[in-house]
Amino acid sequence: MRVTQSMLSNNMLRNLTTNYNKMGKLNEQLTSQKKVSRPSDDPVVAMRGLAYRTQVDKVEQYQRNLGEVNNWLDSSDDALDKVGEALHRAKELATNISNSGSMTDGDREKIKVELDQLQQQIRDIANTKVGDKYIFSGTKTGTALVTKDGFPTLSTDTGFVGEPTAFESDINIDVFDGVQLNVNSKKAAAMFKKIDAMFDGFKGSTATFENSIGDIDKMMDSVLEERADLGARQNRAELMNNRLESQVGIAKKQMSQNEDVDIEKVITELITQESVSRAALAAGARIIQPSLVDFLR
Repeated sequence: MRVTQSMLSNNMLRNLTTNYNKMGKLNEQLTSQKKVSRPSDDPVVAMRGLAYRTQVDKVEQYQRNLGEVNNWLDSSDDALDKVGEALHRAKELATNISNSGSMTDGDREKIKVELDQLQQQIRDIANTKVGDKYIFSGTKTGTALVTKDGFPTLSTDTGFVGEPTAFESDINIDVFDGVQLNVNSKKAAAMFKKIDAMFDGFKGSTATFENSIGDIDKMMDSVLEERADLGARQNRAELMNNRLESQVGIAKKQMSQNEDVDIEKVITELITQESVSRAALAAGARIIQPSLVDFLR
């Protein structure tokens, strides 16, 4: 086959174009620091990258959910801590009345006024909100536990004997695949109602109030038990947070190994292609022979 001058020129241009395409691809990788910029570059890497990104996004969503869990648990624990303080003050007042024979009726009335304020304080705490949700109202997060009509009926709301009411039902938040954490205090509604009934009893006779120290102690024990349960769930939430941090770290490492380029390798290949390009241009200059016009000058 006869090789013409135009064939030599076309082959040289085609090879130069191929070389420039390789240089352009390497330069793009160096700029983006990614192996692929479009799925057609490497479908396998692109598909794996999509899967790893989905995993990272899912774990990060679980981390946000866990933040909501901590918000509920911390707010519940802080609220119950304030209830404990109010009960402790009520016990001090009850003890003062029991141990003071010189206390006048006026003094006793002043103590009852303070007890009334403590009762109102605990009612306010029972309506604690996280964002726009009441945390002690069970699944009825849009309804205050204590209204102007008082506390709800806690044993017949569902219409089924022995079934828990909405105020005693679980509120669970997903924190991992197939893993949920309970964030509400199921016994809080009944506990607040019992505390409120106890304070209502203080409004009766002095003798009733003087004999209520044991009842206050029982309520304080109930609060401590509920806070212990919250503490156990807070510890589990912390362990789950550590697990999620490990999972997101692993997923990001896999994603980096799949997509990120080896900078040193790319720079070396780019320099090599530049050298090849210069050599091809130098060789092409020799391939293109002088034309007849050059001899006629």
